[in-house]
Formats: sequence, structure tokens, C-alpha cells
Amino acid sequence: MSAAILGKLEALHPLPDDDRALLHAVVGRGRPLKAGDDIVREGERTDAVHVIIEGHGYRYKTLADGKRQIIGYLVPGDFCDLYGFLLDRMDHGMAARTACRIAELSEEHILMLTSRPALARALWWSELVNASILREWLVNMGRRTPSVRVAHILCELLVRLQAVGEATRDSFRLELSQAELGDTVGLTTVSVNRALQKLRSAGLIHQTNREIAIPDVAALKTFADFDPSYLHFRKDRDESSEGRA
Repeated sequence: MSAAILGKLEALHPLPDDDRALLHAVVGRGRPLKAGDDIVREGERTDAVHVIIEGHGYRYKTLADGKRQIIGYLVPGDFCDLYGFLLDRMDHGMAARTACRIAELSEEHILMLTSRPALARALWWSELVNASILREWLVNMGRRTPSVRVAHILCELLVRLQAVGEATRDSFRLELSQAELGDTVGLTTVSVNRALQKLRSAGLIHQTNREIAIPDVAALKTFADFDPSYLHFRKDRDESSEGRA
């Protein structure tokens, strides 16, 4: 099992050794998916809970005219549809953005995990964080300028990937095309390209192929109006508590 799953959950809530061992046994090695493969299609019924072990994916909705809106990113450690087995059908689709390895957990597995208090708390917390991210994305699309929208997404990816060991202090690999960024923030590919050019011209990011380097992380976060507290990671909560002390 990838350390990313433990990294994600323990960034939200500490886990005892017995819970770590149970999670390891339940998740296993998973199965591979190719880039572009659906994890679950919109409208399908699923009896499994999918967990990203390796690779990147996204949630999406497709309009009648074929246009797509990306409504969430999936990174290693993410439970894609924690309670999907409770629904008659999925109200959105999920797909692999890159080659992925995913685990499929049954309802029995989830009930077993949630019978452990620390694991249950971490899993609930992860679902609350998903809802918090969606609220932030609504604000991002509705109220921020194009360059700030893109900068905010880059800041979020940096922090989320740091939590699972896939980003350094100031760089990460951007596993998204400009078209996919546009489908995320409600912009055309041309507008995304202009936004990235503005960020590069201002010295806020350096981009080589898919590698994003951020010379001054604090400056990019300020430009993006990015406050990581909506991700609710323990580190940020602890620092916030120290600040109030």
C-alpha cells in the first residue's frame, strides 16, 4: 500500500499502529488504470469505494453538449467515493488523469475501518475536507480573476501534494494540461495560457514542461488569496492554535 494513504489520513488525524496495519491489509496493492480510463462513470451504480494509491485523477460532470467541468482533483491517498455504495447511482464521474493504481474496497471493508474510532474520525474528516474544497472552488470560479484562479489552484496542489510526499517545499509536477485547467476554473485554453504567462512574467512561478517551481511560495499565496486552512491539515490547525495561545 502506498504511504500516501497514511500520509493523507494522518495529515488530518493521527492513527495508532493497529489502525495503520488494518488499513494496510484492507487496501492491498490495488489494480492499474491507464490515463483516461474511467474509475466510475456518471450515472453508474458502484458497490466499491475507490482509493488512489498512485497517480492522479479528477471528478467531472459532462453537459449535454459534451462540455466538461472538472469538479475535483484526486491525488494519492484520496478516497474517491467513500460512501458511494449508499447511492442508487453516481451523480458525477471520476477518471484517471495519469496512469494510476487504485484500490477497491467493499462496504464491509468501510464498515470495518469506521468501527475503529481514530480511523472513522480521519475518514469523516477527509469527507468534510472534500466539501470544504468544493466550497473554495465555487468562490474561486465565481469571484476571482483568471490569473488568481489559476494561482489558487496551483497553491492548493502544492499543499495537497506536500501532504502525501509528492511535492517539495516549492515545486511539484503539474499533471494537468491547459485544457484541463480551463475545465477546472471555467476558462478557455487561451485564457489559461494568458494567466500562466502573467504568473511567469511576475516571477511568481517558473514552468519547465510540467514542472512548476515557485520562487517565493508566500508571494504566490498572497497573490492567490490562498489560505490553506480550508484543507484542515493538522499542521495548519496546530500552527493556528499556537498563534492564539
